[in-house]
Amino acid sequence: MRDVPGVAQQVLWSPSFNGSVKVESRRDRLTSEVGALALREALERLGMVEWLVDRLHDRRNPAMITHPLSELVRTSLVLLGQGWRDQNDADTMRDDPLMRVAVSNRRGPGPLEDGVGGVPAGLASQPTLSRLVDALSSGDNREVLRDGLVEGAARRLRVEHEGQIPHCLTLDVDSLPVEVYGHQPGSEYNGHYHATIYHPLIATLGELGDLVGIRLREGSVYTSEGGLDFILGIVGRAVNRLCREVWVRIDAGFPDDSTLSGLEDRKEGKVHYVARVKNNAVLNRMAEPYLERRAEITGSEPQTWFVETRYRAGTWSRERRVVLVVQEVATEKGQTDLFTTNHFWLITDWPEKEMPAAALLELYRKRGAAEGRFAELMNVLQPALSSSPRPKTEYRGGTPRRRAQPCDAFAHNEVLLLLNALAYNAVHVVRVLLEHETREGWSLMRVRQSVLRVAARVLVHSRQVVVVIGRTFAGLWSALTTRLMSFRYAPD
Repeated sequence: MRDVPGVAQQVLWSPSFNGSVKVESRRDRLTSEVGALALREALERLGMVEWLVDRLHDRRNPAMITHPLSELVRTSLVLLGQGWRDQNDADTMRDDPLMRVAVSNRRGPGPLEDGVGGVPAGLASQPTLSRLVDALSSGDNREVLRDGLVEGAARRLRVEHEGQIPHCLTLDVDSLPVEVYGHQPGSEYNGHYHATIYHPLIATLGELGDLVGIRLREGSVYTSEGGLDFILGIVGRAVNRLCREVWVRIDAGFPDDSTLSGLEDRKEGKVHYVARVKNNAVLNRMAEPYLERRAEITGSEPQTWFVETRYRAGTWSRERRVVLVVQEVATEKGQTDLFTTNHFWLITDWPEKEMPAAALLELYRKRGAAEGRFAELMNVLQPALSSSPRPKTEYRGGTPRRRAQPCDAFAHNEVLLLLNALAYNAVHVVRVLLEHETREGWSLMRVRQSVLRVAARVLVHSRQVVVVIGRTFAGLWSALTTRLMSFRYAPD
Protein backbone atom coordinates (compact mmCIF):
# COMPACT_ATOMS: atom_id res chain seq x y z
CA MET A 1 0.00 0.00 0.00
CA ARG A 2 2.11 2.91 -1.29
CA ASP A 3 1.42 6.53 -0.45
CA VAL A 4 0.27 8.44 -3.54
CA PRO A 5 1.39 12.09 -3.40
CA GLY A 6 -1.14 14.64 -4.47
CA VAL A 7 -4.22 12.46 -4.03
CA ALA A 8 -6.96 14.62 -2.54
CA GLN A 9 -8.77 13.44 0.54
CA GLN A 10 -12.41 12.51 0.26
CA VAL A 11 -14.94 14.15 2.59
CA LEU A 12 -17.41 11.49 3.67
CA TRP A 13 -19.67 13.39 6.02
CA SER A 14 -20.16 16.56 8.05
CA PRO A 15 -22.55 16.33 11.04
CA SER A 16 -25.38 18.85 11.22
CA PHE A 17 -24.80 19.67 14.89
CA ASN A 18 -21.33 21.09 14.16
CA GLY A 19 -20.42 22.08 10.64
CA SER A 20 -16.76 22.48 11.57
CA VAL A 21 -16.44 18.70 11.94
CA LYS A 22 -15.70 16.71 8.80
CA VAL A 23 -15.18 12.97 8.35
CA GLU A 24 -12.57 12.28 5.66
CA SER A 25 -11.03 9.27 4.00
CA ARG A 26 -7.31 9.53 3.21
CA ARG A 27 -4.56 7.35 1.85
CA ASP A 28 -2.75 7.50 5.20
CA ARG A 29 -1.82 4.19 6.83
CA LEU A 30 -4.48 4.12 9.54
CA THR A 31 -5.65 1.08 11.45
CA SER A 32 -7.78 -0.04 14.39
CA GLU A 33 -5.91 -3.35 14.72
CA VAL A 34 -2.91 -2.62 16.94
CA GLY A 35 -3.74 -5.79 18.88
CA ALA A 36 -2.70 -7.87 15.89
CA LEU A 37 0.90 -7.12 16.91
CA ALA A 38 0.28 -8.32 20.46
CA LEU A 39 -1.36 -11.54 19.28
CA ARG A 40 1.52 -12.22 16.87
CA GLU A 41 4.02 -11.60 19.67
CA ALA A 42 2.15 -13.94 22.03
CA LEU A 43 2.07 -16.69 19.39
CA GLU A 44 5.73 -16.05 18.59
CA ARG A 45 6.90 -16.24 22.18
CA LEU A 46 5.09 -19.53 22.70
CA GLY A 47 6.33 -20.84 19.34
CA MET A 48 2.86 -22.18 18.59
CA VAL A 49 2.60 -21.41 14.86
CA GLU A 50 5.93 -23.12 14.22
CA TRP A 51 4.84 -26.07 16.37
CA LEU A 52 1.64 -26.44 14.34
CA VAL A 53 3.28 -26.00 10.94
CA ASP A 54 5.94 -28.62 11.75
CA ARG A 55 3.16 -31.18 12.29
CA LEU A 56 0.48 -30.17 9.79
CA HIS A 57 0.51 -31.90 6.42
CA ASP A 58 0.44 -29.31 3.62
CA ARG A 59 -0.80 -31.06 0.48
CA ARG A 60 -0.39 -28.03 -1.80
CA ASN A 61 1.90 -28.06 -4.79
CA PRO A 62 5.00 -26.09 -3.67
CA ALA A 63 5.29 -24.51 -7.11
CA MET A 64 1.79 -23.01 -6.77
CA ILE A 65 2.17 -21.60 -3.24
CA THR A 66 1.97 -17.83 -2.74
CA HIS A 67 1.22 -17.74 1.00
CA PRO A 68 3.30 -20.08 3.21
CA LEU A 69 1.33 -22.30 5.59
CA SER A 70 2.72 -20.40 8.58
CA GLU A 71 1.26 -17.13 7.25
CA LEU A 72 -2.11 -18.72 6.55
CA VAL A 73 -2.38 -20.21 10.04
CA ARG A 74 -1.25 -16.94 11.59
CA THR A 75 -3.75 -14.97 9.47
CA SER A 76 -6.64 -17.17 10.61
CA LEU A 77 -5.73 -16.91 14.30
CA VAL A 78 -5.07 -13.17 14.29
CA LEU A 79 -8.24 -12.35 12.35
CA LEU A 80 -10.36 -14.47 14.69
CA GLY A 81 -8.66 -13.07 17.79
CA GLN A 82 -9.28 -9.51 16.60
CA GLY A 83 -12.98 -10.28 16.05
CA TRP A 84 -13.06 -10.78 12.27
CA ARG A 85 -15.01 -14.03 12.42
CA ASP A 86 -16.08 -14.48 8.79
CA GLN A 87 -13.59 -15.59 6.14
CA ASN A 88 -14.89 -12.83 3.89
CA ASP A 89 -13.38 -10.42 6.41
CA ALA A 90 -9.97 -11.42 5.07
CA ASP A 91 -10.77 -9.44 1.93
CA THR A 92 -11.99 -6.48 4.00
CA MET A 93 -8.77 -6.42 6.03
CA ARG A 94 -6.46 -7.36 3.14
CA ASP A 95 -4.65 -3.99 3.08
CA ASP A 96 -4.74 -3.15 6.78
CA PRO A 97 -1.10 -2.23 7.52
CA LEU A 98 -0.77 -3.85 10.93
CA MET A 99 -2.59 -7.00 9.88
CA ARG A 100 -0.07 -7.31 7.04
CA VAL A 101 2.85 -6.79 9.40
CA ALA A 102 1.47 -9.16 12.05
CA VAL A 103 0.91 -12.19 9.82
CA SER A 104 3.92 -11.90 7.48
CA ASN A 105 7.16 -13.88 7.69
CA ARG A 106 9.03 -10.87 6.28
CA ARG A 107 10.90 -8.37 8.45
CA GLY A 108 11.21 -4.60 8.19
CA PRO A 109 8.68 -2.70 6.06
CA GLY A 110 8.55 -5.57 3.54
CA PRO A 111 4.98 -6.63 4.50
CA LEU A 112 3.75 -3.17 3.49
CA GLU A 113 5.24 -3.38 0.01
CA ASP A 114 2.89 -4.41 -2.79
CA GLY A 115 4.10 -7.77 -3.99
CA VAL A 116 7.73 -6.76 -4.52
CA GLY A 117 9.80 -9.73 -5.66
CA GLY A 118 6.80 -12.03 -6.05
CA VAL A 119 5.87 -11.98 -2.34
CA PRO A 120 2.23 -11.65 -1.26
CA ALA A 121 0.62 -8.23 -1.59
CA GLY A 122 -1.65 -8.16 1.45
CA LEU A 123 -3.45 -10.82 3.45
CA ALA A 124 -4.52 -14.10 1.92
CA SER A 125 -7.91 -13.89 0.21
CA GLN A 126 -11.10 -15.58 1.36
CA PRO A 127 -10.76 -18.42 -1.21
CA THR A 128 -7.21 -19.08 -0.03
CA LEU A 129 -8.31 -19.28 3.61
CA SER A 130 -11.15 -21.58 2.57
CA ARG A 131 -8.61 -23.86 0.94
CA LEU A 132 -6.64 -23.78 4.21
CA VAL A 133 -9.71 -25.03 6.08
CA ASP A 134 -10.10 -27.78 3.49
CA ALA A 135 -6.44 -28.79 3.93
CA LEU A 136 -6.79 -28.84 7.71
CA SER A 137 -9.95 -30.96 7.63
CA SER A 138 -8.14 -34.28 7.20
CA GLY A 139 -8.21 -36.49 10.27
CA ASP A 140 -4.49 -36.23 11.01
CA ASN A 141 -4.47 -32.42 10.71
CA ARG A 142 -7.46 -32.08 13.02
CA GLU A 143 -5.61 -34.18 15.59
CA VAL A 144 -2.69 -31.75 15.34
CA LEU A 145 -5.03 -28.83 16.03
CA ARG A 146 -6.47 -30.69 19.05
CA ASP A 147 -2.97 -31.40 20.33
CA GLY A 148 -2.15 -27.73 19.77
CA LEU A 149 -4.74 -26.65 22.34
CA VAL A 150 -3.06 -28.69 25.07
CA GLU A 151 0.44 -27.80 23.87
CA GLY A 152 -0.30 -24.07 23.95
CA ALA A 153 -1.72 -24.29 27.47
CA ALA A 154 1.26 -26.38 28.61
CA ARG A 155 3.72 -23.84 27.22
CA ARG A 156 1.94 -20.92 28.85
CA LEU A 157 1.90 -22.68 32.24
CA ARG A 158 5.58 -23.60 32.00
CA VAL A 159 6.48 -19.98 31.34
CA GLU A 160 4.31 -18.86 34.24
CA HIS A 161 5.78 -21.49 36.59
CA GLU A 162 9.42 -21.09 35.48
CA GLY A 163 9.62 -24.35 33.58
CA GLN A 164 7.65 -26.42 36.10
CA ILE A 165 4.10 -27.79 35.87
CA PRO A 166 1.42 -27.74 38.60
CA HIS A 167 0.86 -30.95 40.53
CA CYS A 168 -2.88 -31.00 39.78
CA LEU A 169 -5.29 -29.12 37.54
CA THR A 170 -9.06 -29.13 37.22
CA LEU A 171 -10.54 -30.06 33.85
CA ASP A 172 -14.03 -28.63 33.29
CA VAL A 173 -16.04 -30.38 30.59
CA ASP A 174 -19.41 -29.32 29.19
CA SER A 175 -21.46 -29.16 26.03
CA LEU A 176 -22.73 -25.95 24.49
CA PRO A 177 -24.90 -24.92 21.55
CA VAL A 178 -23.51 -23.31 18.41
CA GLU A 179 -26.44 -21.90 16.46
CA VAL A 180 -26.15 -22.24 12.69
CA TYR A 181 -28.17 -21.20 9.66
CA GLY A 182 -28.79 -22.84 6.33
CA HIS A 183 -28.16 -26.52 5.62
CA GLN A 184 -25.08 -27.38 7.66
CA PRO A 185 -24.49 -31.16 7.67
CA GLY A 186 -25.05 -32.57 11.14
CA SER A 187 -26.88 -29.55 12.50
CA GLU A 188 -30.29 -30.29 13.97
CA TYR A 189 -33.11 -28.49 15.68
CA ASN A 190 -32.65 -28.98 19.42
CA GLY A 191 -35.78 -28.57 21.48
CA HIS A 192 -33.85 -27.79 24.66
CA TYR A 193 -32.19 -24.75 23.06
CA HIS A 194 -35.08 -23.97 20.66
CA ALA A 195 -32.66 -23.48 17.77
CA THR A 196 -30.86 -25.30 14.97
CA ILE A 197 -27.45 -26.05 16.40
CA TYR A 198 -24.31 -28.08 16.57
CA HIS A 199 -23.74 -29.48 20.06
CA PRO A 200 -19.95 -29.60 20.61
CA LEU A 201 -18.07 -30.76 23.68
CA ILE A 202 -15.63 -28.31 25.22
CA ALA A 203 -13.02 -28.49 27.98
CA THR A 204 -11.10 -25.83 29.84
CA LEU A 205 -8.54 -25.72 32.62
CA GLY A 206 -10.83 -24.80 35.47
CA GLU A 207 -10.04 -21.43 36.95
CA LEU A 208 -7.00 -20.90 34.67
CA GLY A 209 -9.17 -20.40 31.59
CA ASP A 210 -7.13 -22.09 28.84
CA LEU A 211 -9.22 -24.09 26.35
CA VAL A 212 -7.72 -27.57 26.02
CA GLY A 213 -10.33 -29.47 24.02
CA ILE A 214 -13.24 -29.02 21.65
CA ARG A 215 -15.07 -31.52 19.47
CA LEU A 216 -17.92 -30.85 17.08
CA ARG A 217 -21.02 -33.04 17.39
CA GLU A 218 -24.40 -33.23 15.70
CA GLY A 219 -27.08 -30.94 17.06
CA SER A 220 -29.41 -33.66 18.36
CA VAL A 221 -26.98 -35.69 20.46
CA TYR A 222 -27.37 -36.06 24.22
CA THR A 223 -24.94 -34.19 26.49
CA SER A 224 -22.84 -37.22 27.45
CA GLU A 225 -22.53 -38.80 23.98
CA GLY A 226 -18.86 -39.29 23.18
CA GLY A 227 -17.96 -37.69 26.51
CA LEU A 228 -15.76 -40.50 27.80
CA ASP A 229 -13.49 -40.66 24.74
CA PHE A 230 -13.30 -36.86 24.71
CA ILE A 231 -12.35 -36.61 28.39
CA LEU A 232 -9.87 -39.48 28.33
CA GLY A 233 -8.24 -38.09 25.20
CA ILE A 234 -7.58 -34.77 26.95
CA VAL A 235 -6.52 -36.46 30.18
CA GLY A 236 -4.05 -38.57 28.19
CA ARG A 237 -2.58 -35.43 26.62
CA ALA A 238 -2.60 -33.51 29.91
CA VAL A 239 -0.97 -35.95 32.35
CA ASN A 240 2.76 -35.23 32.59
CA ARG A 241 2.49 -32.43 30.02
CA LEU A 242 0.17 -30.09 31.92
CA CYS A 243 0.17 -31.63 35.39
CA ARG A 244 0.62 -34.84 37.38
CA GLU A 245 -2.97 -35.24 38.52
CA VAL A 246 -6.25 -34.27 36.82
CA TRP A 247 -9.49 -33.44 38.60
CA VAL A 248 -12.44 -33.74 36.21
CA ARG A 249 -15.49 -31.58 36.92
CA ILE A 250 -18.67 -32.29 34.92
CA ASP A 251 -22.32 -31.30 35.15
CA ALA A 252 -25.45 -33.39 35.57
CA GLY A 253 -25.67 -34.42 31.91
CA PHE A 254 -22.51 -36.54 31.96
CA PRO A 255 -22.66 -39.09 34.82
CA ASP A 256 -23.70 -42.22 32.93
CA ASP A 257 -22.11 -45.50 33.93
CA SER A 258 -19.74 -45.73 30.97
CA THR A 259 -18.25 -42.28 31.66
CA LEU A 260 -17.90 -42.81 35.40
CA SER A 261 -16.50 -46.33 35.03
CA GLY A 262 -14.07 -45.19 32.35
CA LEU A 263 -12.67 -42.51 34.66
CA GLU A 264 -12.54 -44.89 37.63
CA ASP A 265 -10.81 -47.66 35.68
CA ARG A 266 -8.16 -45.48 34.06
CA LYS A 267 -4.73 -46.83 34.98
CA GLU A 268 -2.35 -44.16 33.64
CA GLY A 269 -2.02 -41.05 35.76
CA LYS A 270 -4.10 -40.06 38.75
CA VAL A 271 -7.62 -38.89 37.91
CA HIS A 272 -10.55 -37.95 40.15
CA TYR A 273 -13.97 -36.62 39.24
CA VAL A 274 -16.88 -34.74 40.77
CA ALA A 275 -20.24 -34.28 39.10
CA ARG A 276 -23.74 -33.22 39.89
CA VAL A 277 -26.43 -35.90 39.64
CA LYS A 278 -29.90 -35.14 38.34
CA ASN A 279 -32.56 -35.55 41.01
CA ASN A 280 -34.93 -38.47 40.49
CA ALA A 281 -37.67 -40.14 42.50
CA VAL A 282 -35.26 -42.48 44.28
CA LEU A 283 -32.83 -39.72 45.22
CA ASN A 284 -35.69 -37.49 46.37
CA ARG A 285 -36.91 -40.24 48.72
CA MET A 286 -33.38 -40.68 50.02
CA ALA A 287 -33.11 -36.94 50.65
CA GLU A 288 -36.49 -36.40 52.30
CA PRO A 289 -35.50 -37.29 55.92
CA TYR A 290 -32.65 -34.75 55.84
CA LEU A 291 -34.39 -31.66 54.49
CA GLU A 292 -35.36 -30.27 57.91
CA ARG A 293 -32.77 -28.33 59.90
CA ARG A 294 -31.09 -30.62 62.34
CA ALA A 295 -31.11 -29.83 66.06
CA GLU A 296 -27.34 -29.29 66.27
CA ILE A 297 -27.46 -26.61 63.57
CA THR A 298 -28.18 -23.22 65.12
CA GLY A 299 -28.18 -19.59 64.08
CA SER A 300 -30.44 -17.17 62.23
CA GLU A 301 -28.43 -17.22 58.97
CA PRO A 302 -29.14 -19.67 56.11
CA GLN A 303 -27.20 -22.90 56.66
CA THR A 304 -25.81 -25.67 54.46
CA TRP A 305 -25.46 -29.28 55.57
CA PHE A 306 -24.34 -32.54 54.00
CA VAL A 307 -25.30 -36.20 54.10
CA GLU A 308 -22.84 -38.92 53.05
CA THR A 309 -24.21 -42.14 51.55
CA ARG A 310 -23.73 -44.73 48.80
CA TYR A 311 -25.97 -45.06 45.76
CA ARG A 312 -26.28 -47.33 42.75
CA ALA A 313 -28.63 -46.36 39.95
CA GLY A 314 -30.38 -49.13 38.06
CA THR A 315 -28.13 -48.72 35.02
CA TRP A 316 -24.88 -48.52 37.00
CA SER A 317 -22.41 -51.38 37.33
CA ARG A 318 -21.33 -50.44 40.84
CA GLU A 319 -22.20 -48.50 43.99
CA ARG A 320 -20.69 -45.02 44.31
CA ARG A 321 -20.21 -42.29 46.87
CA VAL A 322 -22.85 -39.56 46.69
CA VAL A 323 -23.20 -36.46 48.86
CA LEU A 324 -26.52 -34.77 49.56
CA VAL A 325 -26.16 -30.99 49.75
CA VAL A 326 -29.01 -29.16 51.52
CA GLN A 327 -29.05 -25.38 51.38
CA GLU A 328 -31.38 -23.03 53.20
CA VAL A 329 -32.78 -20.03 51.34
CA ALA A 330 -34.57 -17.07 52.95
CA THR A 331 -38.22 -16.98 51.87
CA GLU A 332 -38.58 -13.20 52.25
CA LYS A 333 -36.08 -10.40 52.06
CA GLY A 334 -35.11 -9.27 55.54
CA GLN A 335 -36.74 -12.28 57.23
CA THR A 336 -33.79 -14.11 58.79
CA ASP A 337 -35.84 -16.78 60.55
CA LEU A 338 -37.96 -17.99 57.59
CA PHE A 339 -36.19 -20.48 55.33
CA THR A 340 -36.95 -23.05 52.70
CA THR A 341 -34.49 -25.66 51.50
CA ASN A 342 -33.01 -26.58 48.13
CA HIS A 343 -31.08 -29.79 47.67
CA PHE A 344 -28.97 -31.58 45.09
CA TRP A 345 -26.56 -34.50 44.91
CA LEU A 346 -22.87 -34.67 44.06
CA ILE A 347 -21.14 -37.87 42.98
CA THR A 348 -17.41 -38.52 43.22
CA ASP A 349 -14.76 -41.23 43.34
CA TRP A 350 -12.79 -39.40 46.03
CA PRO A 351 -12.70 -41.12 49.43
CA GLU A 352 -14.33 -39.01 52.12
CA LYS A 353 -11.05 -38.69 54.05
CA GLU A 354 -9.27 -37.15 51.04
CA MET A 355 -12.13 -34.87 50.00
CA PRO A 356 -14.72 -34.12 52.73
CA ALA A 357 -18.19 -33.02 51.68
CA ALA A 358 -17.64 -29.29 52.33
CA ALA A 359 -14.42 -29.29 50.27
CA LEU A 360 -16.16 -31.24 47.50
CA LEU A 361 -18.92 -28.62 47.29
CA GLU A 362 -16.37 -25.80 47.26
CA LEU A 363 -14.53 -27.49 44.39
CA TYR A 364 -17.73 -27.98 42.40
CA ARG A 365 -18.87 -24.39 42.94
CA LYS A 366 -15.74 -23.13 41.18
CA ARG A 367 -17.17 -24.60 38.01
CA GLY A 368 -18.87 -21.23 37.49
CA ALA A 369 -15.55 -19.72 36.37
CA ALA A 370 -15.30 -22.28 33.57
CA GLU A 371 -18.86 -21.60 32.44
CA GLY A 372 -17.87 -17.95 32.10
CA ARG A 373 -14.97 -18.98 29.81
CA PHE A 374 -17.30 -21.08 27.65
CA ALA A 375 -19.62 -18.08 27.35
CA GLU A 376 -16.70 -15.86 26.31
CA LEU A 377 -15.80 -18.18 23.45
CA MET A 378 -19.36 -18.05 22.15
CA ASN A 379 -20.15 -14.39 22.86
CA VAL A 380 -16.81 -12.72 22.11
CA LEU A 381 -15.29 -14.83 19.34
CA GLN A 382 -18.72 -15.98 18.08
CA PRO A 383 -17.55 -18.92 15.93
CA ALA A 384 -19.15 -18.75 12.48
CA LEU A 385 -19.72 -22.31 11.24
CA SER A 386 -21.04 -22.07 7.71
CA SER A 387 -19.36 -24.71 5.56
CA SER A 388 -21.74 -26.75 3.39
CA PRO A 389 -21.07 -29.35 0.66
CA ARG A 390 -21.81 -27.18 -2.35
CA PRO A 391 -19.64 -27.96 -5.40
CA LYS A 392 -18.12 -24.98 -7.21
CA THR A 393 -20.31 -23.98 -10.18
CA GLU A 394 -18.35 -20.90 -11.24
CA TYR A 395 -14.66 -20.10 -11.50
CA ARG A 396 -13.39 -16.66 -12.54
CA GLY A 397 -16.62 -15.83 -14.32
CA GLY A 398 -16.89 -19.12 -16.22
CA THR A 399 -17.78 -22.77 -15.74
CA PRO A 400 -15.05 -24.87 -14.06
CA ARG A 401 -13.32 -27.38 -16.32
CA ARG A 402 -13.66 -29.99 -13.60
CA ARG A 403 -16.53 -30.33 -11.20
CA ALA A 404 -15.03 -30.10 -7.73
CA GLN A 405 -16.07 -32.82 -5.31
CA PRO A 406 -18.28 -31.69 -2.41
CA CYS A 407 -16.23 -31.03 0.69
CA ASP A 408 -16.60 -32.73 4.06
CA ALA A 409 -18.51 -29.79 5.48
CA PHE A 410 -18.78 -31.28 8.98
CA ALA A 411 -14.98 -31.65 9.14
CA HIS A 412 -14.59 -28.10 7.79
CA ASN A 413 -16.82 -26.74 10.53
CA GLU A 414 -14.85 -28.61 13.19
CA VAL A 415 -11.66 -27.04 11.85
CA LEU A 416 -13.26 -23.59 12.11
CA LEU A 417 -14.23 -24.36 15.70
CA LEU A 418 -10.69 -25.55 16.54
CA LEU A 419 -9.17 -22.42 14.97
CA ASN A 420 -11.51 -20.28 17.09
CA ALA A 421 -10.36 -22.15 20.20
CA LEU A 422 -6.70 -21.59 19.31
CA ALA A 423 -7.42 -17.90 18.71
CA TYR A 424 -9.22 -17.73 22.07
CA ASN A 425 -6.09 -19.05 23.78
CA ALA A 426 -3.93 -16.43 22.07
CA VAL A 427 -6.20 -13.64 23.36
CA HIS A 428 -6.26 -15.38 26.76
CA VAL A 429 -2.45 -15.08 26.94
CA VAL A 430 -2.81 -11.31 26.51
CA ARG A 431 -5.55 -11.30 29.18
CA VAL A 432 -3.38 -13.20 31.69
CA LEU A 433 -0.40 -10.89 31.13
CA LEU A 434 -2.61 -7.84 31.69
CA GLU A 435 -4.05 -9.35 34.86
CA HIS A 436 -0.58 -10.04 36.25
CA GLU A 437 0.63 -6.52 35.50
CA THR A 438 -2.49 -4.52 36.46
CA ARG A 439 -3.57 -6.73 39.40
CA GLU A 440 -7.20 -6.71 38.30
CA GLY A 441 -9.53 -9.03 36.43
CA TRP A 442 -10.06 -8.70 32.69
CA SER A 443 -12.86 -10.08 30.56
CA LEU A 444 -12.06 -11.09 27.00
CA MET A 445 -14.38 -8.36 25.74
CA ARG A 446 -12.53 -5.72 27.74
CA VAL A 447 -9.20 -6.96 26.38
CA ARG A 448 -10.48 -6.59 22.84
CA GLN A 449 -12.09 -3.17 23.33
CA SER A 450 -9.35 -1.55 25.43
CA VAL A 451 -6.20 -3.16 24.03
CA LEU A 452 -6.64 -5.10 20.80
CA ARG A 453 -8.93 -2.80 18.83
CA VAL A 454 -6.94 0.38 19.40
CA ALA A 455 -6.59 2.89 16.55
CA ALA A 456 -3.16 3.93 15.31
CA ARG A 457 -1.24 5.64 12.54
CA VAL A 458 1.51 3.61 10.83
CA LEU A 459 4.57 5.50 9.60
CA VAL A 460 7.43 4.13 7.50
CA HIS A 461 10.81 5.83 7.38
CA SER A 462 14.44 4.71 7.37
CA ARG A 463 13.32 1.11 6.87
CA GLN A 464 11.45 1.24 10.17
CA VAL A 465 7.73 0.81 10.84
CA VAL A 466 6.52 3.17 13.58
CA VAL A 467 3.09 2.65 15.11
CA VAL A 468 1.58 5.68 16.86
CA ILE A 469 -1.29 5.16 19.31
CA GLY A 470 -3.21 7.71 21.37
CA ARG A 471 -2.32 8.58 24.95
CA THR A 472 -5.63 7.14 26.17
CA PHE A 473 -4.41 3.57 25.80
CA ALA A 474 -0.67 4.12 26.23
CA GLY A 475 -0.70 3.05 29.88
CA LEU A 476 -2.36 -0.29 29.15
CA TRP A 477 -0.01 -0.98 26.26
CA SER A 478 2.96 -0.14 28.42
CA ALA A 479 1.71 -2.60 31.06
CA LEU A 480 1.11 -5.32 28.49
CA THR A 481 4.43 -5.00 26.67
CA THR A 482 6.38 -4.84 29.93
CA ARG A 483 5.07 -8.28 30.83
CA LEU A 484 5.16 -9.58 27.25
CA MET A 485 8.87 -8.89 26.86
CA SER A 486 9.69 -11.25 29.75
CA PHE A 487 7.32 -13.95 28.50
CA ARG A 488 9.03 -16.65 26.44
CA TYR A 489 8.73 -20.43 26.27
CA ALA A 490 12.00 -22.34 26.43
CA PRO A 491 11.80 -25.92 25.06
CA ASP A 492 12.72 -28.73 27.46
